Amino acid sequence: MAFLHIFFSVALPIFLQTSQVWAKVDVTMEDSVEVHVGERVEIPCVYSITEEPSTVMVQWFVKRGSSSQRERIYYGDESMQIVDSDTDFTGRITISPADERGEMVLTIQEVQLGDEREFICQVNGMSAGNAEGKTLLKVFDPPEAPVIEGVHSGITVSTPYPSKIASCEARNGYPRPNITWYRNLTPLIPLHDKVNVVTLVTRESSGLYTIQSELHYKVAKEDKDAFFYCEVSYAVPAAVGTAESKRINVTVHYPTEVVELWKESPKGLVKEGDTVQIRCHGDGYPPPPFTFTREKQPDVDLDSHQDLLVLEDVTRADSGVYRCHALDLDTYAEAVGDMQLTVHYLDPAVVVPRDTEILLKGESLTATCNAQCSAPTSTVWFKDGKPVGKGHKLFLQDVSFDAMGEYVCEVTAPSLPGLQTSGSVRIVVQGAPEMEGLERPAELEEDMDKWVNLSCEARGHPKPTITWSVTGSQTWRESPLKVAENSVHSSVAIKVTSDTQVSCNATNNMGTDARFFSIEAIPMVTSPAASTAVTVRVTPPRRVQKEGNGVIIIVIIVCILLLAILGSVLYFLYKKGKIPCGRSGKQEITKEKTGKDDIVVEMKQDKTEEAVLLKGINGDKKAHSDQ
Repeated sequence: MAFLHIFFSVALPIFLQTSQVWAKVDVTMEDSVEVHVGERVEIPCVYSITEEPSTVMVQWFVKRGSSSQRERIYYGDESMQIVDSDTDFTGRITISPADERGEMVLTIQEVQLGDEREFICQVNGMSAGNAEGKTLLKVFDPPEAPVIEGVHSGITVSTPYPSKIASCEARNGYPRPNITWYRNLTPLIPLHDKVNVVTLVTRESSGLYTIQSELHYKVAKEDKDAFFYCEVSYAVPAAVGTAESKRINVTVHYPTEVVELWKESPKGLVKEGDTVQIRCHGDGYPPPPFTFTREKQPDVDLDSHQDLLVLEDVTRADSGVYRCHALDLDTYAEAVGDMQLTVHYLDPAVVVPRDTEILLKGESLTATCNAQCSAPTSTVWFKDGKPVGKGHKLFLQDVSFDAMGEYVCEVTAPSLPGLQTSGSVRIVVQGAPEMEGLERPAELEEDMDKWVNLSCEARGHPKPTITWSVTGSQTWRESPLKVAENSVHSSVAIKVTSDTQVSCNATNNMGTDARFFSIEAIPMVTSPAASTAVTVRVTPPRRVQKEGNGVIIIVIIVCILLLAILGSVLYFLYKKGKIPCGRSGKQEITKEKTGKDDIVVEMKQDKTEEAVLLKGINGDKKAHSDQ
């Protein structure tokens, strides 16, 4: 074996070199083969010999690094196949025997990064000559995904040179990867005073590359909404691979150029007594410090909290132009915005005439109600809670006692909810007393010994006094006066003992008024009889008009005469014995008639009852004790 090794490694190459002029061997191989680290790769070698040799010897070599030195890793022929020991490929390669086309394949398992070398297939056809072919094995290992990190502090646009805004790193790639920066999907190309990219390449002990890149960029206000990212590109078999980092935003500091002021509350118009909040906003970042002033006092800073100015319990004096000042801390430039604040008001209502106005009955009056207001107003007049007029004028024509009372005018501003004022005037109407309730009947009829309640009410100013005059009945009593705001009420109770005339008199210094009542007493009519008591009670209809009294009296007289005749006939029959009656018996005859007139006839033996005994035929009054 030692001899064969010396022969193939020393003698055979020399022999091949001296016999190339007679070579009739041809070897064909691919220029390169590409593979990822860790994969299996096959490198084919195809040879042809013009003359059939007695034997064919094949050897595989690799170059050592960048030098021209060769290292054999395999040799063999039809009888033997030997993989050289103590090489980087020992235990990882196999050689397939040549087929009928002269093709043999070198297979490498678990390709490593150091396997990227030039592989040489040498074929020796002995007397036919020798030849060799070469294939470059290219090994690829994609890098890890790129990692981007933006600067944590803000970057100001006032910086005159590009500032570092982010860094990107792609680790462990082979061959060396590249990093490209993007802004909003557009690649950034290095540009003087605008874009600068600093790249650092590190070759790891493993042979892999790590790329670190920093982007220096001169930011502008427009970059506040832009996003930046890096992309790593690397070679892969027959292609180029890429991987993108996550997208980041850059915190851009830029000065305020426009300041806006607005009223945050209350919504709608501002009225006196409101609490007003004014908000200030600038278009710079970060938000600058704000100060508030008024146009008429530009050197006086108002008390505010950051971007908010609060005015409590405002009055019309708070109306005016308010300004907000924004100061940029980098450039010390100041931007100013302003707004107009209008505080609306409604002054107390002024009513003319004021307080109380005294009118004579029948006079007229025009009352006015005015209130100064910064907005259009609406006025409504009320009396006793009910609307009696609209507008700032109230017209009272030909006043009567009904017009007396308090008139209230309410003034509102429809565009200013909750803002209102009011005033009032009291109207007093002077005049002689006037009696109320004349629609009630003044002529009455009542039974004897009954009580009748009479009342009268009088209006007037000054308040009248009421006196009663009673003619006829001697028994009557007067109740205490009831005094209302515009009237006096009095009542009296009278016992009916006879026909009575009553007058109610109301008096003040402006005159007198009176009301008269007439009470007709209805008597109880009785007629005695000899042995039978007959009671007759006639109850005419109440509240009959005076012109019907004569007819009623005639009817009553006729009824009494009929009862007298009936009583006489009964008495006559009794005397003749036509009517049997025991001495201890008792006979009652009751006749009832319903209708307009009620006539009751009673015949009783009881002497204790009060009765009117009807006369007999002979006209004598006699007590019949034997009945």
